Amino acid sequence: MSDPTGDAKLELKQASKEVKESENVAEKFSAMTVSKNSEMNMGELSTVFSAVPTHKPVKKQIQFVEDKQEFSRFPTKTGRRSLSRSISQSSTDSYSSAASYTDSSDDETSPRDKTQINSKGSSDFCVKNIKQAEFGRREIEIAEQDMSALISLRKRAQSEKPLAGAKIVGCTHITAQTAVLIETLVALGAQCRWTACNIYSTQNEVAAALSETGVAVFAWKGESEDDFWWCIDRCVNTEGWQPNMILDDGGDLTHWMYKKYPNVFKKIRGIVEESVTGVHRLYQLSKAGKLCVPAMNVNDSVTKQKFDNLYCCRESILDGLKRTTDVMFGGKQVVVCGYGEVGKGCCAALKALGAIVYITEIDPICALQACMDGFRVVKLNEVIRQVDVIITCTGNKNVVTRDQLDRMKNGSIVCNMGHSNTEIDVASLRTPELTWERVRSQVDHVIWPDGKRVILLAEGRLLNLSCSTVPTFVLSITATTQALALIELYNAPEGRYKQDVYLLPKKMDEYVASLHLATFDAHLTELTDEQAKYLGLNKNGPFKPNYYRY
Repeated sequence: MSDPTGDAKLELKQASKEVKESENVAEKFSAMTVSKNSEMNMGELSTVFSAVPTHKPVKKQIQFVEDKQEFSRFPTKTGRRSLSRSISQSSTDSYSSAASYTDSSDDETSPRDKTQINSKGSSDFCVKNIKQAEFGRREIEIAEQDMSALISLRKRAQSEKPLAGAKIVGCTHITAQTAVLIETLVALGAQCRWTACNIYSTQNEVAAALSETGVAVFAWKGESEDDFWWCIDRCVNTEGWQPNMILDDGGDLTHWMYKKYPNVFKKIRGIVEESVTGVHRLYQLSKAGKLCVPAMNVNDSVTKQKFDNLYCCRESILDGLKRTTDVMFGGKQVVVCGYGEVGKGCCAALKALGAIVYITEIDPICALQACMDGFRVVKLNEVIRQVDVIITCTGNKNVVTRDQLDRMKNGSIVCNMGHSNTEIDVASLRTPELTWERVRSQVDHVIWPDGKRVILLAEGRLLNLSCSTVPTFVLSITATTQALALIELYNAPEGRYKQDVYLLPKKMDEYVASLHLATFDAHLTELTDEQAKYLGLNKNGPFKPNYYRY
């Protein structure tokens, strides 16, 4: 057995030797540094020593840090910006719609209160900071690399200018991908004025880049409700410019023009709508006989439904939840309200990570699909007390009510993947007895009197575009569909489209899909004349009847 006393003496002797060696190193380093730079002051010399590990008492060293490095407690403007970036990096940060470059800006002045001018001398825009245009341009260039089909359409039709004379007013998410679409429309001859359909999804630097090129953009991340409607009005109501085409996402722009500017609305040649909420509004107008212009339902086109709604949400739902909550999905109980294409995409992703997924549905066909895919279909009230996450994807209102929120367990997460912010009854949570605590960008703890916390994401607005990003390639498919729909409506001979809601022609859906196959080096099989005659098809398509369900 070893002698404990002897071991202790040996350790003490070794430690003393290490301290002496460290002091010698410090002395040598000090002498060398001073000889090289005799003008070094004592503060700098102390900093040099603090970088050399020693076994001296650390109390004095800590005191030095508190006394000298005041920037750690009182950061400069640059320091605050860097600190803000580093804090958000692990949670919500990305140079994207999730966390715009300007998120960490110290300028809290409303863009409405600022006068800004682009390099062309124009002030017909309202964005967070026009000086961010160069950074936004780089974002757009990155997006273009994965939107080759839309760029291909731009190059093919640019010389013909099929949208010459078109004055398009748009209300969509303003991201790098949307910017590629807007610039394509401009290249095809259109004049554009644009605003955002979501107060949280705008990339400020992209809005600045578009404004710099001459597109009148009125949008910034974090708008108030009043700002939102003001921006829409500024797009529509401007002297010497009257829109003749609408590209909408959610129906807010269409609704505003219909209600406030009926004479302008009647002169619109066509509306292109891409969301289930906006399409629902159009069908309501049509049914009531109040839709006085033709409209194209892009949301229910195959290239939107089966790609943007399904594949985009399959990837972006996890991105949004991970960035905001850092939640682990294995073993979590999740309710997805709605098993349409968005719900299907969300469920596939959650199931793949080991979550226990429940479905709520009103449609027996979708409910049966969910059952056949291995999910249990329930009523929300049956599982409300036990689930960890609720995701709404219905396009409806009050899908999750205050009574149900009251019964959720502590730490539950509630979010929305539908377009509108009506699916979760957020308004009922803004009462005196509940406390709201902002913990991250787009993440709020709603605290009940007993201490229970429910985590609400993006205040009930669209999760993926408010809190994360969406795949650029999928958005290329949707954007190409939108561009073709605008070209079709604008150039259609009088009488082809009446005052009603139409689906994109099947031939155009197939054309959009074919443009994107080259990315995968995919090669289509061609029908022989005999095969085409047997099936009763044109060799060049369309290959499916309009009633076919993919």
